[in-house]
Amino acid sequence: MRSDQSGPPSRSAFHRPLRALVLVLALVIGLLPGAGAAQAHGTIVGPASRAYHCWQAWGNNHTNPAMQQQDPMCWQAFQANADTMWNWMSALRDGLGGNYQAATPDGQLCSNGLARNNSLNQPGAWKTTTVGNNFSVHLYDQASHGADFLRVYVSKNGYNPATQRLGWGNLDFITQTGRYAPAQNITFNVSTSGYTGHHIVFVIWQASHLDQAYMWCSDVTFA
Repeated sequence: MRSDQSGPPSRSAFHRPLRALVLVLALVIGLLPGAGAAQAHGTIVGPASRAYHCWQAWGNNHTNPAMQQQDPMCWQAFQANADTMWNWMSALRDGLGGNYQAATPDGQLCSNGLARNNSLNQPGAWKTTTVGNNFSVHLYDQASHGADFLRVYVSKNGYNPATQRLGWGNLDFITQTGRYAPAQNITFNVSTSGYTGHHIVFVIWQASHLDQAYMWCSDVTFA
């Protein structure tokens, strides 16, 4: 005589469709504008912005005490707020309407006026990328928002990044690009002359999808 095995469904049978529904909802939410990956943007990876350099050099080794001697500016930045480096792609401000200078006080340019990133404003022995008079700027944008334009400045001769915070009066305007279609990688050439030694390349990215402005400092040595 066959025994009846048709009892009530097990708890795991109920949980399987529930887990599947949760996964589907997470996927849908992640694809919505302003959610998940859409919150990730980008930075200048060449020559590397300050936060990106620190993340690239020390992100997987950020508790190593050797950083204090080998890369003291990254050390102080990690001590001040490690989130500055973990979120190197998200240093944005909304709704500036192109009024970058009015909205960003002197001494706060490298942090894009964000208090949480103030460590990036500190003068000191930041690691530099060696460039020539003609060099390329490379924007990496995880979310492929495109650009209304990118504006490039170089710190003036006589300004000392090791002892001075960067102000608008310390900058020479170099160039402004045109629009770029959405892409993860945007690269363009910059031509300069007359610079030697340690300078800051300061870049403003006006993203295309919304009125979002990004500002970064990249430390370079003109050779």
